Amino acid sequence: MPLSLRVAPSPTSFRYSPTSSTGAVGFPPVKQHCRIPNSGVATKIGFCSGGGDVLDSGRRIGSYVVRCSLETVNVSVGQVTEVDKDTFWPIVKAAGDKIVVLDMYTQWCGPCKVIAPKYKELSEKYQDMVFLKLDCNQENKPLAKELGIRVVPTFKILKDNKVVKEVTGAKYEDLLGAIEAARSG
Repeated sequence: MPLSLRVAPSPTSFRYSPTSSTGAVGFPPVKQHCRIPNSGVATKIGFCSGGGDVLDSGRRIGSYVVRCSLETVNVSVGQVTEVDKDTFWPIVKAAGDKIVVLDMYTQWCGPCKVIAPKYKELSEKYQDMVFLKLDCNQENKPLAKELGIRVVPTFKILKDNKVVKEVTGAKYEDLLGAIEAARSG
C-alpha cells in the first residue's frame, strides 16, 4: 500500500529574483530550484509561480513573491525508502502513529552491506511499519549528528516522532527484538 507524502511545509512565500532582464511582471509556473528560507527545507526542484513587484522599504526591488510546492515522495509499505536530511522528518511526521525504523549506514561500511538484505526482509515482514535508510554521508551529516549517530550501522526506531529504541551494529537479533518491543509497547 503506497503512501504519498508531501515533503514541503505548508505553502510559504519568499522572494525570488528573476534572472531575466526583460523586467516582465509575473511568471507562469516554472519547474526550477526553490528554496524556502527558515523552513528547514533546502533547495529542491519544485513548481514555482509568482507575480508582481515586491516593495522593500518603499522601493521596488524587482523580485517576486512566489510559492513553491516541492515534489512528492512516495513511501511504500513493505519496502525500504531512501531518505536524506530534507525528507526524513517530513516522512516521519507524515507516518503518524506508524512505527518508523531507520537504518543509518554508509556506502563503505561492510557490516551495513551484510545486514541490508535482512533489513529489506524485515520491511516485507512488518507491513504495518515504515522502513527508511539514511546514508550518513557529508551531505546528511547534520541529520546524523542530530540523531546522535556514533557508529554505523545504527538503527533508530521512532514512535510519535520520538526515538524509542536504538540498536548499534549489524545485530539482527537485537534489531528484531527492538522492533517487537516497539510494536508491543
